[in-house]
Amino acid sequence: MAEHYVGVLGIAEAMGVTRHAVHKWRSRYPTGSAHPFPEPDVEIDGTPGWRAERLEDMVSWRDGLPGRGAGGGRPTAARQEYFQAALGRGLDREEATRALANFAAEFPEMTEPELCAWIIEKFTF
Repeated sequence: MAEHYVGVLGIAEAMGVTRHAVHKWRSRYPTGSAHPFPEPDVEIDGTPGWRAERLEDMVSWRDGLPGRGAGGGRPTAARQEYFQAALGRGLDREEATRALANFAAEFPEMTEPELCAWIIEKFTF
């Protein structure tokens, strides 16, 4: 049975950023730096891959980025709407972020805006 890994594109979609942002993070925060980007679990022909369950680690890593504030700036509109709906159901931001990362790992084919809209609709926050 084949194992499933997430590449740069999958990480970008799950986190609501561009592939370019993930590439920049990897180059700006290499192993050995003060805040290194999580190392890939596998590399095939120079292409990195991470186990899907590590998306949560990457969200936590991003939330700890220095500079523009926790999370690296303002969340996307879809994420803001999701956080607002989650708050209405009693989840704090950290719990909502973990839940979103878990759903992103479970449904890697969905973009973050699609996932946020689906969660809001499906679970009628």
